[in-house]
Amino acid sequence: MTALGFLYPGHSAEDDYPRIEQLLGSDIRLTVVHTDEEDVHRTEALREAGSARRLAAGVEELRLSGAEAVVWASASDSSAHGAQGAHEQVRGLARAAGLPASSTSFAFTHAAREIGAARVAIGATCPDDVAALLAAFLEETGTEVVAVRGSGAVTTAGTADWDYDRVLALAREADHPDAGAVLLPDTALHTVSHLTDLEKDLAKPVLTAAQVTVWEALRLTDRRVNAPALGTLFTKEPIVQAE
Repeated sequence: MTALGFLYPGHSAEDDYPRIEQLLGSDIRLTVVHTDEEDVHRTEALREAGSARRLAAGVEELRLSGAEAVVWASASDSSAHGAQGAHEQVRGLARAAGLPASSTSFAFTHAAREIGAARVAIGATCPDDVAALLAAFLEETGTEVVAVRGSGAVTTAGTADWDYDRVLALAREADHPDAGAVLLPDTALHTVSHLTDLEKDLAKPVLTAAQVTVWEALRLTDRRVNAPALGTLFTKEPIVQAE
């Protein structure tokens, strides 16, 4: 059994995690612990949401669950600190948990590298200035961003209700001919059931928040799972085959 822990901000699309667990099959368990946050896409609120105090509050529950690694499941909250601040955030989380740790921002960097996407496009539900924080983070950590599309949602309320057509429209608006992959970074957006359709319609890999977050936790525990229903990212050099 490989047990993975996730600190998830607020309540929105967290049911994507049990969906992923089901698709992974085998012996992998995902535990999600919610953190408190102000539901607003504003830089200062995002930085506070990822503060050491807030993250530490959920760590003990994850340790008691038997988690072998922990990931802060937010791209905007972690990238708001810049690369150096995000590194410090993850180091603090690792110390508090006594476990390997990472965040969704680093997950996107590592996942893009894994699939060989040196250039990416970002499609986000949040305002452009918040989406730009992740773009700057990715550039700083070695991934070129060729296009950024924000949708202007000031809060996450309602984004969990987006249907496939709306998610696809966002991805298409963000896409760029030079992008090797399209990134959908919102943890409040349901994407897991859409991954294969998105990749088919865009004719390129798609990386989404819940998908890369779980992949990053697996990476921290040296596990690789072949699960094509979770997109191109989960078809690379499998060690364990999902049922």
